[in-house]
Amino acid sequence: MSIAFKPLTPNFAAEVSDIDLTRPLTPEQVRAIDDGMDRWGVLVFHDQRFDDTTQLAFSRNFGPLEISSGAELSKPEDNRLQPEMADISNLDVRSNLRAADDKKRLGALGNRLWHSDASFRAIPAKYSMLSARIVPPTGGNTEFADMRTAYDALDEETKAEVEDLITAHSNAYSRETIGFPKADYGAEFQDKLRPVRHRLVRTDARTGRKTLYLSAHIGEIVGWPVPEARAFIRDLTEHATQRQFVYAHSWKMWDLVIWDNRTTMHRARRYNDLNDIRDMRRSTIRGDAPTVQQAA
Repeated sequence: MSIAFKPLTPNFAAEVSDIDLTRPLTPEQVRAIDDGMDRWGVLVFHDQRFDDTTQLAFSRNFGPLEISSGAELSKPEDNRLQPEMADISNLDVRSNLRAADDKKRLGALGNRLWHSDASFRAIPAKYSMLSARIVPPTGGNTEFADMRTAYDALDEETKAEVEDLITAHSNAYSRETIGFPKADYGAEFQDKLRPVRHRLVRTDARTGRKTLYLSAHIGEIVGWPVPEARAFIRDLTEHATQRQFVYAHSWKMWDLVIWDNRTTMHRARRYNDLNDIRDMRRSTIRGDAPTVQQAA
């Protein structure tokens, strides 16, 4: 049976049926999912009863896996999951709810900012794959923004202005936004937090479409005064996250959502994380190449 795609908005995000991702896929099925990602940017699969092993096996169909930034910025004994699995939850290493003042809980609040996963890497991420193992009774949705359509909607003057701009990304910039002093966030891992450079406008190699490459991890535009750069990035982000460019996903247990970090932004929404468990597990596919030559 062929895979079926049901649009969730007219131009962005689709629901996929007639496939069990926990079983080995044929090359034709992998190609169909890849093609669907090129078309829709976000794909939603219901009732995919993954464990970590089957999720990672499925993910490897689409390229090599990244080590999660959470694993890189902590000691192995402090991690609940294996290094290739990002722990998008409010649980500590013993699977207890994190306290209000827990530093990992506070750092994870940065996920509520509009961002692209791993834009703070010199080779940024391709796909993210998020599996819902436990969902809270209310809240905790994830919103996705279509950065290709957002680029298309810019006026010609702004398109010309952004065409050749280079931005600097770091995890420290996004955490600074929510109140972490630069010297405090990831103090033991400063080599992992050095800014990397990316084009502000990328071209989707398979479709030829241009896309804005925005993220809360952006702290600078190369050659611009920092206050002017941050104000401009905020303006672009407000433009790109207007409701007509956004799909909001309300999670059900065993949903799997895949998104293309090269052509989308996303953010988590607030929920009662001090009382309700939200256990989501993300595998991430490494990108192919830098978007621009890095500074020495």
